[in-house]
Amino acid sequence: MAKGRKNGLYSGISEELSALMRTGWADTERHDLRLAEQAPYAARRRAALSARFPGERLVVPSGSLKVRSNDSSYPFRPYTGYVHMTGDQARDGALVLEPRADGGHDAYCYQLPRDGRDDDEFWTGPTAELWMGRRRSLAESELVLGLPCRDVRTAADDLAAASGAPTRIVRGIAPSLEAAVTTEEERDDELEEALSDLRLVKDDWEIGELRKAVDSTVRGFTDVIGELSGAIASSERWIEGTFFRRARLEGNSVGYGSICAAGEHATIMHWEDNDGPVRPGELLLLDAGVETHTLYTADVTRTLPISGTFTPLQRKVYDAVYEAQEAGMAAVKPGAAYRDFHEASQRSLAARLVEWGFIEGPADRAYELGLQRRFTMAGTGHMLGLDVHDCAQARNEEYVDGVLEPGMVLTVEPGLYFQPDDLTVPEEWRGIGVRIEDDLVVTEDGHQNLSAGLPRSSDEVEAWMARFAG
Repeated sequence: MAKGRKNGLYSGISEELSALMRTGWADTERHDLRLAEQAPYAARRRAALSARFPGERLVVPSGSLKVRSNDSSYPFRPYTGYVHMTGDQARDGALVLEPRADGGHDAYCYQLPRDGRDDDEFWTGPTAELWMGRRRSLAESELVLGLPCRDVRTAADDLAAASGAPTRIVRGIAPSLEAAVTTEEERDDELEEALSDLRLVKDDWEIGELRKAVDSTVRGFTDVIGELSGAIASSERWIEGTFFRRARLEGNSVGYGSICAAGEHATIMHWEDNDGPVRPGELLLLDAGVETHTLYTADVTRTLPISGTFTPLQRKVYDAVYEAQEAGMAAVKPGAAYRDFHEASQRSLAARLVEWGFIEGPADRAYELGLQRRFTMAGTGHMLGLDVHDCAQARNEEYVDGVLEPGMVLTVEPGLYFQPDDLTVPEEWRGIGVRIEDDLVVTEDGHQNLSAGLPRSSDEVEAWMARFAG
């Protein structure tokens, strides 16, 4: 029986109550389920992973609930590599690739089965079905995932007893499974690298999901424009809540903590407190993305004049960032080095900063020394997919030192940030932060801007706000 609360109201369960609870339940097994749309793509991804590790057992866990406070848990988010290889989002699962003699693998998925009705587990604990909601049965999961499924409660013993092949496991996800196998950290790290490598080029289904994420994000930004008066009357939290509503209505949630940064908060790269005032005459930097039901996320940023029009100085900074983004986007094409778009944007910003007298030139020297980074802070983009910073464990030679290929999806997001306490710039510049970010897919002949539905140039932004701002 699940452990009860220390201060629970009931001291126990009578035999009569237990008997009552175990009877009178309908058979709810679903026989109408079909193979998930993503399943054939996930099968091809597993085949690619298999080819990298012939003769080795691979274990990719999904993860488990994490306590937020007492008996309250954080919303569950499965390990990205597990989702990519299975299409599944269940907690307490694990994908196992068992090696065959021919060098390939047999894949199966451990799952937490449904609670039976022959004991009290299904209703006596906060993770039981009557508390958390119905799970799929193993048979149902097999229909949806196209994978043989096993009871995860035997997984640790099964793995401990397995022999005949070396094992790799993704570490830090499922301690009980880690404890059951003997592995080497360096070899396990190579498995995690491979899972990231294999997400660098998206398949057609994934690109379709990212389009959905971006389209919902465009609508979320328009929602925010329409409710700016509510934000002015309250705080940045109105903006956060407005975008979150769209994310929950059309997707799973937001793909990351929304950055709703007004005024000098726009100079803070990852401002997520979102509790400051929204004042006319200042700028609002909104960095947000909807995550689809399949967990693919958009990542878009626009910097907006709260009053509807830029001041001359705000426009000057904004146009410099726009110019840098244009240079960066022009460099996104197949065969180009991944670093090219970053270099193009950063060189453009370095030239402007030299022109304005904020760093010492010439511009090429300033760029080579990285002097512009005082005001640009970060790189100019990253891969995008199931994670907002996707493929984070991929090998450098495949990612930052690699070459762009059709199917890669990335952000281009230059910015300029003049800190409110920066005495190296004139006072009127201090507290201005501008970032413009779009999501691009590399195509056979260049790129497509998935977020082109949102205005980018200063004139377009002002016209957009004049149309929708409330």
